[in-house]
Amino acid sequence: MDTTTRGWINGFIGVLIFAGSLPATRVAVADIDPTLLTAARASIAALIAAAMLLVLRQPRPARTAVASLLVVALGVVVGFPLLTALALQHVSSAHSIVFLGLLPLSTAVFGVLRGGERLRPAFWGFSLLGSASVVGYALLGGGAASLQGDLLMLAAVVVCGLGYAEGARLSRTLGGWQVISWALLLALPLMVPLMWVRWPPTLATIGAPAWWSLAYVSVFSMLVGFMFWYRGLAQGGIAAVGQLQLLQPFFGLGLAALLLHEQVSWTMLAVTVCAVSCVAGARRFAR
Repeated sequence: MDTTTRGWINGFIGVLIFAGSLPATRVAVADIDPTLLTAARASIAALIAAAMLLVLRQPRPARTAVASLLVVALGVVVGFPLLTALALQHVSSAHSIVFLGLLPLSTAVFGVLRGGERLRPAFWGFSLLGSASVVGYALLGGGAASLQGDLLMLAAVVVCGLGYAEGARLSRTLGGWQVISWALLLALPLMVPLMWVRWPPTLATIGAPAWWSLAYVSVFSMLVGFMFWYRGLAQGGIAAVGQLQLLQPFFGLGLAALLLHEQVSWTMLAVTVCAVSCVAGARRFAR
């Protein structure tokens, strides 16, 4: 099996894991403050990552890699989890999942800016058309729309794309799981005090579904998923493998309907199908 194929397989596994992130976050923020949720998930993942780095005796990253690791931490450890948690106080997880249709474009843009990749004009045409369908859906008020929630989701997509591209670039030399592990550790000095400040007076108000959701986003969304995702992006190309993110709305919408009993409208499905079709076309011109 060649490196590119392994990259697509690893990327697909990462997308499957990430698909449960927004539905799980939606459940968690019903009982847990969004800021506390962000700090808690990052702190739990960081402790696991620290144990892995210690047991496997991984060397410290070079000083030249620290700035990039900080970008990764700000993008995917702090920025995306916090912004989506805040957004999900205003919109349903089904509505927010449609915004993931913008992630491939965001990742591709930063793949060019930070990863040095070069893409043909046809690629951008398909990517822009897919993104336009998603943005048009949001502007027309599809689903339970909220301007504040939509703006938060757009900001989350931007910082996430940057974190994905920067992490993938760094993974070429440092390794996929090492990148997210060190990024989590860099964020830990901020996350622990933040968790302490936002700690609730009592934990009795937090139900079992919220605890299980916290466990999922901490272990899988924040750590395990990135192990596969960064490896896949580094092996198969940031822009090319990044297109797999358009499958995430399909999986996420299914989970939202199945687990949260949220209504998935025909409009949502039509926008998702349109975006996926556009990215399928873009994939042909990713190289």
